[in-house]
Amino acid sequence: MSFLNLLDLHPGLADGIRGKLTANQPLSAVTWFRIGGPAQLMFQPADEADLSAFLAKLPESVPVLPVGLGSNLLIRDGGLEGVVIRLSAKGFGGVEILEGNRLKVGAAVPDKRLSEAAAKAGLGGFSFYTGIPGGIGGALRMNAGAHGTETCQRMVQLTGIDRQGKRHVLTNADMGYGYRHSGASKDLIFTEAVFEGEPASEDTVRQEMAEVVAHREKAQPIREKTGGSTFKNPAGTSAWKEVDAAGCRGLTIGGAQMSEMHCNFMINTGEASGHDLELLGETVRKRVFEHSGIRLEWEIKRLGQPGAEGAIAPFLEHS
Repeated sequence: MSFLNLLDLHPGLADGIRGKLTANQPLSAVTWFRIGGPAQLMFQPADEADLSAFLAKLPESVPVLPVGLGSNLLIRDGGLEGVVIRLSAKGFGGVEILEGNRLKVGAAVPDKRLSEAAAKAGLGGFSFYTGIPGGIGGALRMNAGAHGTETCQRMVQLTGIDRQGKRHVLTNADMGYGYRHSGASKDLIFTEAVFEGEPASEDTVRQEMAEVVAHREKAQPIREKTGGSTFKNPAGTSAWKEVDAAGCRGLTIGGAQMSEMHCNFMINTGEASGHDLELLGETVRKRVFEHSGIRLEWEIKRLGQPGAEGAIAPFLEHS
């Protein structure tokens, strides 16, 4: 499937823009599942000013979606209409050590790199990022966390560009953080953030990081094509326990499977489609609900248009 070229539909859109614009860019190359249709237009801005200038010119009718490292993302087979914005490491990948045990971090920085930078600076409190396979932009948006620590406990303030190209600075309190959630406007594209840690020896921090890595390698299918945790943990229990109790460990549909190692992880066994993965997830939700009455909520973001196999209605839609 391909879309009409937005650059042809909106002459002058690329004028003065320094970043890279690509029509019908396949998204399978930028998601951890390695599936998904094309983006109608992908924009990789040169820097924050370039992003602001582009958004100011882009007609309001055109949808915009920022995509980071693609680790927590399921793009449907029909692709994404509108503009996908992917921040470059060159323009948004810096880490700067500030006074007061703080770091200023670009939104394109991988979570693991933040923990590395903090370790070198003698700052504790960031080891949990070692085990999160995403980028800072996504972590800020969804309040990513692991091992008892969440992004909201370290983030001081962030900068974002709105749909009209205006720059905003938000404090931690402005974000309305909750479990795997923030209340920030969906129109904001985060570009950088300031985090605060605690003084700690590099050896101590690196030992904590090594423990996180060891746990992840032992418990999670990190060498598979996966999207991380599929469902949010329900109150009072763990998603994987409910999936396992409902008999869904190893459940397979087409090329998609609930991991035998960690059954809250979906994996692409090689030839899965977006349809396979979403159908598997909804099947698991149905079986868990029938077994325990628990309504699992997706943690993975599912976006885009369905492919030739059609849309998948949520199994719990009318339950």
